[in-house]
Amino acid sequence: MTTALPVSSRWPVAAATALLWAAAAASAVYWGLRLSSAEGGGLPPPVASPALSVQTAEVARVFGALPSTPGPAAAPDAATRFQLLGVAANQSGGGAALLAVDGKPPRSYRVGAAFEGGLTLQSIDAAGVHIGPAAGGTGFALRVPLRPLAVNGPPRAPAP
Repeated sequence: MTTALPVSSRWPVAAATALLWAAAAASAVYWGLRLSSAEGGGLPPPVASPALSVQTAEVARVFGALPSTPGPAAAPDAATRFQLLGVAANQSGGGAALLAVDGKPPRSYRVGAAFEGGLTLQSIDAAGVHIGPAAGGTGFALRVPLRPLAVNGPPRAPAP
């Protein structure tokens, strides 16, 4: 013979079951809407990883192919000390340039900023900057790097 539970003790079990089914349905609706609203089949576009820079001389030195104490170092070319990351130029030749100097974190520089070695930032335009001796004379130009297209190509046209 089976004994039936009284109505008062069946109510918590039924409520818990209904609550679990409601949570499962809400989760299914949420993920269904989330995946259907994303472009390209529901998956986000891949993220490009930054390119790694390998110093082959350092790797060779670590593995013993080069002596650990290098000979007298030649003075580096002045242009190799600077890396131009971007510019914000105006019509009058002013503005700011984002430069990384001697491998340090990039900083913003304005026209007339002095660097070690007697160099100054002589001019800024939309295509790049010109750096030269503080006393005037011939210097060198750095151009804004061209940015490649995104991993997935050019942006899509908006849907009508």
